[in-house]
Amino acid sequence: MVERVLYDLAGQDDAVLFSPHGWRARMALAHKDLDFRTEAWRFTEKDVIAFSGQGAIPVLVDGERVVVDSWKIAVYLDEAYPDAPALLGGPQGTAHAFFVKSWAESVLHPGIVRQILLDLFEILHEGDKAYFRETREKRFGCTLEAFGAEADASLPQFRASLQPLRMTVSQQPYLGGEMPSFADYIVFGAFQWARVASAKALLEDDDPIVAWRARMLGLFGGLAEATPARTAVA
Repeated sequence: MVERVLYDLAGQDDAVLFSPHGWRARMALAHKDLDFRTEAWRFTEKDVIAFSGQGAIPVLVDGERVVVDSWKIAVYLDEAYPDAPALLGGPQGTAHAFFVKSWAESVLHPGIVRQILLDLFEILHEGDKAYFRETREKRFGCTLEAFGAEADASLPQFRASLQPLRMTVSQQPYLGGEMPSFADYIVFGAFQWARVASAKALLEDDDPIVAWRARMLGLFGGLAEATPARTAVA
């Protein structure tokens, strides 16, 4: 049997897996019904994944094949396991998912990180905190505390930015239609990042996105729901 290993980002506790990109890959593997084991990784453990030729997760080792980046992992899984349920669904589905990826990374992720940054810092492995602070403060151009101080004021704007997602999942169960697709896992990865890292309520209770998120948490025997989180909210 081929051993599959997914290197994924963890906090102080190996079970606290919070990377939005890691969750895309985890859900994709589960969608394909492929067994895998997880190797917990931290920001400062670049040497551990040096074999992959780069320094970020997720990294999938599938037998002798090494695949990096959640998007490339999804493409690879569809090519390597065509008889399992499709993640992307051909050229049109791939184009659709790429648009969702672009929206998530330019709108959803920036909105979420402002809401959860200070809570996220608290769950990091102690060995990662100095690295995280230095790299993120350089990226944001201010201290973590100054960046996070604007979270509450920006929450209404963040919620408003979710309207395209809200309108879609109020009319159909998943972004993929009746069944989830990789587009769903792209967006869900961001919400799972927030759920694991922070107890802050990003959504109103009656938001249709809450029901969609609950459906995603229940997939694959509750794979995502079983992960330790800082909030009991779906």
